[in-house]
Amino acid sequence: MASQFKQTEWYQKSRELMLEATHFEASERYGTNDPAFNYRWEHVLAVVRLARKLAKQMGADEEVVEAAAWLHDVAKQTAGAKHPQVGAKYARAFLTNTDFPPEKIEAVASAIEQHMGLWRDEGDPLENLEAAVLWDADKLSKIGLTAVFHWLGLWFAQDKTLTSRELIRRGRKPDWMDKTVASMHTEPAKKAAQQRLERYIALWDDFEAELKGKDLEEMGEEEGTGKPPLVSHLTELVTRRSR
Repeated sequence: MASQFKQTEWYQKSRELMLEATHFEASERYGTNDPAFNYRWEHVLAVVRLARKLAKQMGADEEVVEAAAWLHDVAKQTAGAKHPQVGAKYARAFLTNTDFPPEKIEAVASAIEQHMGLWRDEGDPLENLEAAVLWDADKLSKIGLTAVFHWLGLWFAQDKTLTSRELIRRGRKPDWMDKTVASMHTEPAKKAAQQRLERYIALWDDFEAELKGKDLEEMGEEEGTGKPPLVSHLTELVTRRSR
């Protein structure tokens, strides 16, 4: 789904700014602005796409949501845990110098400021719709197959040798995903998050099962006998000859 704001100045400049920010992050992390996989850029692209869809489905202000999605991690590398606050402050100043509607700038900054955290405490949902949509989009991108392949890209970009066993261990390490699913605000995100979590768990289980040859064991057993076909056939032959 292409952006309806693609021709606006704010869209083009926001996209350019975020790409530059991801290059800076890559340089700081990997010593190059052109890593094998630019995790931050792929993450932002995923969040933007999800935010667009959720905004439309929920009747949120699509312009506010998309601007916030593009800029939500603009200060990730420079401000760390405080990047929502620093990013919000930056967005206010940045958007003021574009054609973005002035009356909507504070809504963008507020959404960015509130997107922190992998889950929300029970009974503490975000009340603003645009902020809730951004939060849901950001966290949806960290669950499911998107998370698997984004993290694989991130790990391989670090140029370290990884074994299949280590990949499985890392993949199963996050213990917060159930809480993230339970924290989703919008109905579409709640359903999608649960489905993504199920696929995420199944992928690592299936990967491990294949490595152990579990599928061969299953194919080798005849229904109801519990014996591989060859063993079952030989048993039958012996039984016939003994009669």
